[in-house]
Amino acid sequence: MDTMKGLKRTNYCGETEGVGKTVVVGGYVQKIRDMGTLIFIDLRDRTGIVQLAFDETTERSVFEKAASCHSEYVLMAKGTVRERESKNDTIKTGNIEIFVDDLRILAKAQTPPFEITDKTNVNEELRLKYRYLDLRRGPLQENIIKRSKIAKSARDYFEENGFIEIETPMMIKSTPEGARDYIIPSRIHNGKFYALPQSPQIYKQLLMISGFDRYIQLARCFRDEDLRADRQPEFTQIDLEMSFVDVEDILEMGEGFVKRLFKDVLDVDIPTPLPRITYKDAMERYGSDKPDTRFGMEICDLSELVEDCGFGVFTSAIESGGSVRAICAKNAAGTLTRKEIDKLTEFVRGIGAKGLAYIRWVDDAPSCSFAKFMTEDELNAIIEKCGAEKGDVVFIVADKNSTTLSTLGALRLKVAKQLDIIGDGFNFLWVTQFPFFEYDEESDTYVAMHHPFTMPEDDCIQYLESNPEKVTAKAYDLVLNGTELSSGSIRINDYELQQKMFKALGLTEEEIAAKFGFLVEAYKYGAAPHGGMGIGLDRIAMIMCGADSLRDVVAFPKVQNASELMSNSPDVVDEAQLKELGIKIDIQEEK
Repeated sequence: MDTMKGLKRTNYCGETEGVGKTVVVGGYVQKIRDMGTLIFIDLRDRTGIVQLAFDETTERSVFEKAASCHSEYVLMAKGTVRERESKNDTIKTGNIEIFVDDLRILAKAQTPPFEITDKTNVNEELRLKYRYLDLRRGPLQENIIKRSKIAKSARDYFEENGFIEIETPMMIKSTPEGARDYIIPSRIHNGKFYALPQSPQIYKQLLMISGFDRYIQLARCFRDEDLRADRQPEFTQIDLEMSFVDVEDILEMGEGFVKRLFKDVLDVDIPTPLPRITYKDAMERYGSDKPDTRFGMEICDLSELVEDCGFGVFTSAIESGGSVRAICAKNAAGTLTRKEIDKLTEFVRGIGAKGLAYIRWVDDAPSCSFAKFMTEDELNAIIEKCGAEKGDVVFIVADKNSTTLSTLGALRLKVAKQLDIIGDGFNFLWVTQFPFFEYDEESDTYVAMHHPFTMPEDDCIQYLESNPEKVTAKAYDLVLNGTELSSGSIRINDYELQQKMFKALGLTEEEIAAKFGFLVEAYKYGAAPHGGMGIGLDRIAMIMCGADSLRDVVAFPKVQNASELMSNSPDVVDEAQLKELGIKIDIQEEK
């Protein structure tokens, strides 16, 4: 095998230029074209491809070495840049090639399990098993490089705005934060456990109490929960906290960051201030607390129109305290046939709705699934309220409010994708004034929607114990194209109010001391007003890269069952290790 001795790389493949210049490049063989007296090798590195050329004037040993190469061999080549006879406008270096006079084969490669190409139909599980090969593909390398630029832009922006980067511990005390913790057994403290942080929440509040005033960290976070396209068990958030601020200060800082970020990385100008919507309006208009506003199809409330109609499905829902609501899909009647509507009916039943009523207007008169229960005037009133016209389809759900809104929110997204009406661009949105409490039917109690350190709105504190459903929080989410990028709030900085909040959540003195004792103790020594947010770096990278999944912007991701296919993680450990930790495995058989 050759060595690099005497050669030092001068250029990356995709950045080679300067006709007549002597250059040295290194990379992987993408493709070889051997035409007998001519050989062309496409050499690839993270910047792109350059063509290496060999002909009958090439030194024989170099020519033979080139002829022996195969895909994914690792080469280093020295030669002269010259104009290419057959131009290729699909690559950056398509006008030039390197006429090689020294070639080194640094490593041979066996035939890979799949071809390393930008576009691939190869099964994702196979690509994840050989992730180190998959990462050689141009689109994934571009995503990882763009992610690095996002991280740099974040650090630059917050450093320029007076933030101090501080690392918080990775092994912490287990505290309830909404998801299951990943726990770590302690050998020294046998029978006790650390937890991996779901977020640095408590520590960044302690840093504010410590007087650091402005904290920033690209924090690794861990949550043991079911996965989906925009979730991984381990993820990174751009975590920040500020002292002596209120909501407006944090939103202004967040807006400045996204404006700077999109200009730095994509050269896109994001207009500010960003639009805002209350949680209540977001749910009632879009059926989601993270609405995608790149298309319309907003929800309208039909309850007043139909409360006295003859259709029992509608009237019983209203009598039970629920509502009847609808969305109107414009120009959809051609696409949404009866067969497609049947599929959508099954879809909404699968997410908790009892059924789906509809009006489909194809011919002169609209076709209505519940027409026999309504008068003509009542039907016309519904059509007018929804703004429906010939060619449109109206979908109606009647149920308790939470089911009606969430169902129509999910249906709105599904229909928009089916109709291909979701526009391009980047639609940012602040969602504000979240409820402080949400009712948990399983435990028959109110729980904190964000976390128990969130500050209630000033005029709601009086309702903490008497009417918890009336309490709204100084909490805010940053949403982009229907994806929640960030969640944050102003924190409680008053010891007495924090105790009252714990009481409203039903925590006993013993539970408070066991779970949050060190933070509560710190409040006794004075805490400045503070608040912050955590911006999902993985999620914002996914959107900025135009990727379909977080797996496309994470170097070594987990799959749906939280395993990593390349290293076969998680895996068993030696019995000796378990014994040292005082752990005995009791394997539960799957039912």
